[in-house]
Amino acid sequence: MSRKSGERVGPLASRPGEAPTLDVDALLGDPATQVIVCCGSGGVGKTTTAAAIALRAAEQGRTVVVLTIDPARRLAQSMGIERLDNTPRPVPGVDPAAGGSLDAMMLDMKRTFDEVVESQASPEKARAILSNPFYVALSSSFAGTQEYMAMEKLGQLRKDQAAGWDLIVVDTPPARSALDFLDAPERLSGFLDGRFIRLLLAPAKGPARLMTAGVGAVTNTMAKVVGAQVLRDLQMFVAAFDTLFGGFRNRAQQTFEMLQTDETAFLVVAAPEADALREAAYFVERLDAEHMPLAGLVVNRATTGVSGLSGEQAVTAADRLEQQVADGDGASGSATAALTAGLLRLHADRVKRLALETRMRRRFRAAHPHVPTVVVPALSTDVHDLDGLRRIGELLAG
Repeated sequence: MSRKSGERVGPLASRPGEAPTLDVDALLGDPATQVIVCCGSGGVGKTTTAAAIALRAAEQGRTVVVLTIDPARRLAQSMGIERLDNTPRPVPGVDPAAGGSLDAMMLDMKRTFDEVVESQASPEKARAILSNPFYVALSSSFAGTQEYMAMEKLGQLRKDQAAGWDLIVVDTPPARSALDFLDAPERLSGFLDGRFIRLLLAPAKGPARLMTAGVGAVTNTMAKVVGAQVLRDLQMFVAAFDTLFGGFRNRAQQTFEMLQTDETAFLVVAAPEADALREAAYFVERLDAEHMPLAGLVVNRATTGVSGLSGEQAVTAADRLEQQVADGDGASGSATAALTAGLLRLHADRVKRLALETRMRRRFRAAHPHVPTVVVPALSTDVHDLDGLRRIGELLAG
C-alpha cells in the first residue's frame, strides 16, 4: 500500500503545537525507500540538498546514484568530479566503512532524448529523426523537454539492475513552477499526439482521401506562414517519429505510477521566504491530490541561533551609542562604540528576520499540520567540498 501525503516514514518527534519533525536518517535507512525526489521552486537549494542526502545515505551503507539537474560547477567540484555528464561516475572520497557507494551524474537533456530515439527506432529511422532540424530544436529547447527527460532518465536508472543501486536521489529541474516536473510527461505527450500533428500525418489514401483537399489547404496556409522548408522538415519529423508516440506515453505512465508507490519519497525543499513557501504549499497539495508519497518539508537557509537582546532593545542601545559618538562623549572609544552600534543593528535585523520566518513557517504549518518538517540553518560559507555536504547532511538529520 502506498504511503499517503504526510504519512510518517520513520520515527517522528514534535513538541506540542509544532509540526512533526522529519527524521531524515530513518528515511535513508529504510530499505523500502528506493527513490527520493527533491522538488521545489528554483533557488531554494534542491541540488545541494539532493547531493547531501545522497552522500549521507552512501556513508550509511546505501548504494546510491544522484541525478542532478544543471548543478553549479562548485557542486560538481565538491564531489571531487571535474565535470558531471549523462553517465553515472563514482564520487571519490566517500567513506566506505559502512559498505556504501555514491555515483553522480548530470542530466544531458538532448543526449537522453537521443538515447530514447536510438533505443526505440530502427537505425535508419533513428538517423532520419536525429538529423531532422525540427527534432534538434525540440530536443534542445522545447518547453518541458528537460522535465520530461528527467523522468525518462529516472526510468532508465530504475531499470538498470546491473548497476546495483538501491537508492536513486533525483534533483528536479529548476523550473519556474515546481509542478512542471509532474506535468511535463502529459504536456509533451499531448503535444506529440495533438490535433495539428495528426493533421500532418493525415493519409492521402482510402476513406481519408475525401479530406485531402482540406488538409492541403491547411498545409498550404502553414507553408506561407512558417515557410515550405520548415513545414517539410516538420512533416518528415512527425512521419518518422509517429511510431515512437506510444512508447513515450507508456513510459511516462509507468514512471508516473512508480512515483506513486511506497518505494518513492518526495522531499519538498523551500527557503524561508513567502514565495518559496507558497510554492511548497502548492506542491504539497498537488502531491496529495496525485497520491504521491510525501516524506516531508526541508526549509533551507533559515535564520537560527538568535538570543539575548530583543530587536527593540538592540536598536535602543545602538541609538544611544551613536548619539554618544555624535556628542563626542568618550572620544577615545568612539570607534569601538560605532562598531558596537553596527553590530547591535545587525542583531536587530536578524531578530526581525527570525520573527518573519517564524510567522511564515507557522502559517504553512497551520495549513499543513501533518507535514513533517526539518529546518536547516544558513551556513556562513558556500558548500565547496564533501565535508560541506556532510555538514548539510548532519543538519538535515537534526
